[in-house]
Amino acid sequence: MSTFSELGVSEGITKGLNELNIFDPTEIQSSAIPVLLKAENDLVAQAQTGTGKTAAFGLPMLELVDGKKSAIQGLILAPTRELCQQIAKQLFKFTKYSNKVFTEAVYGGAPINDQIERLKRPTHIVVATPGRLIDLLKRKAISLADVKYVALDEADEMLSMGFKDDMFSILDEIGINRSIWLFSATMPDGIQQIIKKFLRPNAMKIEVSRSAGVNENITHEYLICRSKDKIQELLHFLAYHPDERGMIFCQTKRAAQTLAKQLKAKNIMVDALEGDMGQRDRDKVMRMFKSEKIDLLVATDIAARGIDVKGLNFVLHYQLPQQIEYYTHRSGRTGRAGAKGNSILFINEREKEKAYELASILKFQLKPLN
Repeated sequence: MSTFSELGVSEGITKGLNELNIFDPTEIQSSAIPVLLKAENDLVAQAQTGTGKTAAFGLPMLELVDGKKSAIQGLILAPTRELCQQIAKQLFKFTKYSNKVFTEAVYGGAPINDQIERLKRPTHIVVATPGRLIDLLKRKAISLADVKYVALDEADEMLSMGFKDDMFSILDEIGINRSIWLFSATMPDGIQQIIKKFLRPNAMKIEVSRSAGVNENITHEYLICRSKDKIQELLHFLAYHPDERGMIFCQTKRAAQTLAKQLKAKNIMVDALEGDMGQRDRDKVMRMFKSEKIDLLVATDIAARGIDVKGLNFVLHYQLPQQIEYYTHRSGRTGRAGAKGNSILFINEREKEKAYELASILKFQLKPLN
């Protein structure tokens, strides 16, 4: 096992990592950091949520940008507001004991004029959702002329959310003397098009095994119940865990809204987070959840991207995830920072085979709920 210092990370940033209790690089970090620190390398990394991707591209970018030069030199594209905020926050924490590198997050759903004002300050790295970055470029409120390092985080999610044209436009805007670091859980045709059009033919390729994204501190269990009994089984589970906090995942917005209403009717402190909500409502729900004014959050997979809430005891899969990668993302909301967590699947008899297939692919042990 290498240390961050051995990978080439500077002493100040290593000290910042240690203060965050980050001592041992993950597989993706050990593979990517030395490659990216060489500056003129393109990278294609296939890795799931929870494998440590932010530090894998964030640390090299922090090391490579010139803090004495006020221009934007690094760009990170991410699919959601929450993920942008999370990445920017982590980069800020990494640099506590190193030369100051200023990061700004820009995303939709927030006042664009406020973001334009903040971009007038010295900024070295911008973390952006594609749509908001296009808006800023159209207003000539941001320049990518000096960008040398581009990270595409959760690139497949950006494609599935309809950002393909925006991503192509943004990459076209950046000069040819740049490095592109593409991180994606899957490699659909749209990703292959980006690789072919924008990355060097000799781009480094890294693939992290699926099991690397599954946290060993999490226990994985299932409960067999008929669809019509599911709400009662859920209430039964919650009654036995009265002082615990967690997230409940549904496949669709409608299912998330309906379940939240059913639980509220039972006087449970809960709210829903789904894609049709306005940004003000989303922010309000997240403030309530983080401040522990509500104990449960019912969410869809896309709406929950980038959420990082400490101290969650469990994740409940009220409906099976529609994609394998979503299970890793869902379960990764619990068992964070070395704590223990539970991931529990509510399934009917027919879904049992699918649940065990999920466990086999992701290499975790699944057992019946006691």
